[in-house]
Amino acid sequence: MNSPTSTPSIWRTVQFWRFVGQAIAVMCVIALLSFLWINLTRNLQRLGLGLGFGFLRSQAGFTIGESLIPYQSSDTYGQALLVGLVNSLSVIMTGIGLATVIGLIAGIARLSNNWLVRHLALVYVEVLRNTPLLLQLFFWYFAVFLSLPKPDNPVRWLGFSFSNSGIALPGGWRLTPEFSALLLGLAIYTGTFIAEIVRGGIQSVPKGQWEAARSLGLKSDLTMRLVILPQALRAIIPPLGNQYLNLAKNSSLAIAVGFPDLYAVASTTFNQTGRAVEVMILISVAYLTISLTIALLLNLYNRRVQLVER
Repeated sequence: MNSPTSTPSIWRTVQFWRFVGQAIAVMCVIALLSFLWINLTRNLQRLGLGLGFGFLRSQAGFTIGESLIPYQSSDTYGQALLVGLVNSLSVIMTGIGLATVIGLIAGIARLSNNWLVRHLALVYVEVLRNTPLLLQLFFWYFAVFLSLPKPDNPVRWLGFSFSNSGIALPGGWRLTPEFSALLLGLAIYTGTFIAEIVRGGIQSVPKGQWEAARSLGLKSDLTMRLVILPQALRAIIPPLGNQYLNLAKNSSLAIAVGFPDLYAVASTTFNQTGRAVEVMILISVAYLTISLTIALLLNLYNRRVQLVER
């Protein structure tokens, strides 16, 4: 008989059974993946096809209209897919930054005391978030950028030059119509959801914080920037991560406007090599890695915000 002060058996502890449950779940996942992999390889063998990635070292033989890293048609499929990955990352990272700014402004505008500003933000959110993203991408590409004047007579505004060949930025940078349409479409569409997240986060801050800031003589803009937003981040960051992940996945719609992202380049690779399984594995691993990285970074920042709030 155990004494009252004796340590209970390990198999009676909650931690032990949690560990057992997690171990069983991991083994089930491994068993399922093994079954699917074995089934896949057997079916490929029956069709006389082998599973391998040696084609990545073969010459691609096709051009890519836009590349941030060196690439020629004589390069390998591996290099071509790397070009698509870099292009996707450029759109995703830039889109996340632009969507955050748009969403933050629109979210604050939704709570403005100015009737016109508040309702303009409401129209923006309700109209664009309920319109298919693909339709918006077509609008930006065909109805906006391809309808702009030719490069010899561009529209100039705040140092930017707009033409049907893209956007010329101060400093010599030029964005193609395909990249610009995809970027604006993703950022403005995702910004509608971020605006609602920001609005909800701001409204979750107790009204006493506003009153305390006013009693200290802080103006509205300083109250929002120094008092309200830092506290609202605790409610904003978790759902914000979901929108960043959605933007990353929605970037695969680049093929609709002719931008050579990872999915577009992978589609050409599949059509030329017939390696459907290998190409889909590469695409899945790439997007999964991007999504997990975004989630990890946001979780780390969320922990930092939580610690600061305490």
